[in-house]
Amino acid sequence: MALEIERKFLLPEYPKTLLEEGVIEVLKEQVIDQTYLALDGDQELRVRKIKDLATGDVTYTHTFKRGFGLAREEIEYDISAGLYEQMIHIRRAVPLVKKRLTARWNGIQIEIDSYHQIQMAVLEVEFGSEEEATGFVPPDWFGPDISTDKQYSNKRIWRELQGRKQI
Repeated sequence: MALEIERKFLLPEYPKTLLEEGVIEVLKEQVIDQTYLALDGDQELRVRKIKDLATGDVTYTHTFKRGFGLAREEIEYDISAGLYEQMIHIRRAVPLVKKRLTARWNGIQIEIDSYHQIQMAVLEVEFGSEEEATGFVPPDWFGPDISTDKQYSNKRIWRELQGRKQI
Protein backbone atom coordinates (compact mmCIF):
# COMPACT_ATOMS: atom_id res chain seq x y z
CA MET A 1 0.00 0.00 0.00
CA ALA A 2 1.39 3.41 -0.99
CA LEU A 3 2.01 6.06 1.64
CA GLU A 4 0.74 9.58 0.92
CA ILE A 5 2.73 12.19 2.83
CA GLU A 6 1.41 15.71 2.51
CA ARG A 7 0.98 19.01 4.28
CA LYS A 8 -2.06 21.20 3.80
CA PHE A 9 -2.36 24.94 4.25
CA LEU A 10 -5.44 27.17 4.46
CA LEU A 11 -4.86 29.85 1.83
CA PRO A 12 -5.87 33.25 3.22
CA GLU A 13 -6.37 34.44 -0.37
CA TYR A 14 -6.00 32.99 -3.86
CA PRO A 15 -2.46 33.77 -5.17
CA LYS A 16 -3.71 35.60 -8.29
CA THR A 17 -0.75 38.01 -8.44
CA LEU A 18 1.82 35.21 -8.15
CA LEU A 19 0.07 33.41 -11.01
CA GLU A 20 -0.03 36.55 -13.17
CA GLU A 21 3.66 37.24 -12.51
CA GLY A 22 4.62 33.66 -13.40
CA VAL A 23 5.98 32.93 -9.91
CA ILE A 24 3.51 30.04 -9.90
CA GLU A 25 3.60 28.02 -13.13
CA VAL A 26 0.28 26.32 -13.94
CA LEU A 27 0.66 22.67 -14.98
CA LYS A 28 -3.02 21.72 -15.19
CA GLU A 29 -6.49 22.66 -14.01
CA GLN A 30 -9.21 20.18 -13.16
CA VAL A 31 -12.70 20.06 -11.71
CA ILE A 32 -13.15 17.19 -9.26
CA ASP A 33 -16.47 15.74 -8.05
CA GLN A 34 -15.68 13.69 -4.93
CA THR A 35 -18.12 11.33 -3.22
CA TYR A 36 -17.47 9.13 -0.22
CA LEU A 37 -18.87 5.62 -0.38
CA ALA A 38 -17.95 4.58 3.17
CA LEU A 39 -16.38 6.23 6.21
CA ASP A 40 -15.28 4.30 9.29
CA GLY A 41 -12.91 5.86 11.80
CA ASP A 42 -9.68 6.65 9.99
CA GLN A 43 -10.69 4.68 6.87
CA GLU A 44 -12.47 5.98 3.79
CA LEU A 45 -13.61 4.79 0.39
CA ARG A 46 -14.27 7.45 -2.21
CA VAL A 47 -14.81 7.93 -5.92
CA ARG A 48 -13.89 10.89 -8.07
CA LYS A 49 -14.88 12.24 -11.44
CA ILE A 50 -12.00 14.38 -12.70
CA LYS A 51 -12.38 16.70 -15.69
CA ASP A 52 -9.26 18.25 -17.24
CA LEU A 53 -10.22 21.83 -18.12
CA ALA A 54 -7.68 22.16 -20.95
CA THR A 55 -8.55 18.97 -22.82
CA GLY A 56 -12.05 18.15 -21.61
CA ASP A 57 -10.89 14.60 -20.81
CA VAL A 58 -12.74 12.94 -17.93
CA THR A 59 -11.29 10.20 -15.74
CA TYR A 60 -12.74 8.33 -12.77
CA THR A 61 -10.94 6.96 -9.71
CA HIS A 62 -11.71 4.77 -6.71
CA THR A 63 -9.60 5.35 -3.60
CA PHE A 64 -9.11 3.69 -0.22
CA LYS A 65 -7.33 5.74 2.46
CA ARG A 66 -6.39 4.85 6.02
CA GLY A 67 -4.87 7.08 8.65
CA PHE A 68 -4.94 10.71 9.63
CA GLY A 69 -2.51 13.58 9.53
CA LEU A 70 0.79 13.90 7.70
CA ALA A 71 1.11 10.32 6.38
CA ARG A 72 -1.73 8.07 5.29
CA GLU A 73 -1.97 4.77 3.46
CA GLU A 74 -3.59 5.10 0.04
CA ILE A 75 -4.65 2.83 -2.80
CA GLU A 76 -6.05 4.58 -5.87
CA TYR A 77 -6.92 3.21 -9.27
CA ASP A 78 -8.89 4.21 -12.37
CA ILE A 79 -12.42 2.91 -12.88
CA SER A 80 -14.84 3.13 -15.81
CA ALA A 81 -17.47 5.82 -16.22
CA GLY A 82 -20.14 3.11 -15.96
CA LEU A 83 -18.86 1.80 -12.63
CA TYR A 84 -18.55 5.35 -11.28
CA GLU A 85 -22.14 6.14 -12.33
CA GLN A 86 -23.43 2.94 -10.68
CA MET A 87 -21.71 3.80 -7.39
CA ILE A 88 -22.96 7.40 -7.48
CA HIS A 89 -26.49 6.27 -8.28
CA ILE A 90 -26.54 3.82 -5.38
CA ARG A 91 -25.00 6.33 -2.93
CA ARG A 92 -27.31 9.24 -3.93
CA ALA A 93 -25.05 11.75 -2.25
CA VAL A 94 -24.11 15.34 -2.96
CA PRO A 95 -20.54 15.35 -4.33
CA LEU A 96 -17.90 17.70 -2.94
CA VAL A 97 -16.87 19.80 -5.96
CA LYS A 98 -13.54 21.54 -6.17
CA LYS A 99 -11.37 23.14 -8.81
CA ARG A 100 -7.79 21.90 -8.57
CA LEU A 101 -4.85 23.88 -9.88
CA THR A 102 -1.68 21.79 -10.11
CA ALA A 103 1.33 24.07 -10.38
CA ARG A 104 5.02 24.50 -9.77
CA TRP A 105 6.28 27.06 -7.27
CA ASN A 106 9.95 27.46 -6.36
CA GLY A 107 10.73 24.03 -7.85
CA ILE A 108 8.00 22.34 -5.80
CA GLN A 109 4.74 20.91 -7.13
CA ILE A 110 1.72 22.33 -5.32
CA GLU A 111 -2.01 21.76 -5.61
CA ILE A 112 -4.55 24.47 -4.85
CA ASP A 113 -8.12 23.31 -4.28
CA SER A 114 -10.86 25.95 -4.47
CA TYR A 115 -14.16 24.54 -3.22
CA HIS A 116 -17.40 25.14 -5.10
CA GLN A 117 -19.91 24.80 -2.25
CA ILE A 118 -17.97 26.69 0.44
CA GLN A 119 -15.60 29.63 0.41
CA MET A 120 -12.29 27.97 1.08
CA ALA A 121 -9.00 27.34 -0.71
CA VAL A 122 -6.43 24.80 0.44
CA LEU A 123 -2.87 24.38 -0.79
CA GLU A 124 -1.26 20.92 -0.62
CA VAL A 125 2.35 19.84 -0.96
CA GLU A 126 3.26 16.14 -1.20
CA PHE A 127 6.60 14.84 0.07
CA GLY A 128 8.75 11.74 -0.31
CA SER A 129 9.27 11.29 3.44
CA GLU A 130 7.93 12.49 6.78
CA GLU A 131 11.31 14.09 7.51
CA GLU A 132 11.08 16.12 4.30
CA ALA A 133 7.51 17.14 5.20
CA THR A 134 8.31 18.24 8.75
CA GLY A 135 11.46 20.06 7.59
CA PHE A 136 9.60 22.08 4.96
CA VAL A 137 9.31 25.78 5.80
CA PRO A 138 6.35 27.28 3.96
CA PRO A 139 6.18 30.93 2.92
CA ASP A 140 3.68 33.18 4.72
CA TRP A 141 1.33 33.29 1.73
CA PHE A 142 0.56 29.56 2.18
CA GLY A 143 -1.38 30.45 5.35
CA PRO A 144 -1.80 28.31 8.48
CA ASP A 145 -0.86 24.62 8.43
CA ILE A 146 -4.06 22.57 8.69
CA SER A 147 -2.50 19.16 8.01
CA THR A 148 -3.77 17.67 11.27
CA ASP A 149 -6.88 19.84 11.77
CA LYS A 150 -9.92 17.60 11.18
CA GLN A 151 -12.14 20.66 10.85
CA TYR A 152 -10.77 21.15 7.31
CA SER A 153 -10.86 17.53 6.13
CA ASN A 154 -12.64 16.81 2.87
CA LYS A 155 -14.71 14.06 4.47
CA ARG A 156 -15.97 16.42 7.20
CA ILE A 157 -16.95 19.02 4.58
CA TRP A 158 -18.60 16.30 2.48
CA ARG A 159 -20.60 15.07 5.49
CA GLU A 160 -21.90 18.60 6.07
CA LEU A 161 -22.96 18.87 2.43
CA GLN A 162 -25.18 15.81 2.82
CA GLY A 163 -27.50 17.80 5.07
CA ARG A 164 -28.03 20.48 2.42
CA LYS A 165 -30.77 20.37 -0.21
CA GLN A 166 -28.81 22.05 -3.02
CA ILE A 167 -25.35 21.54 -4.48
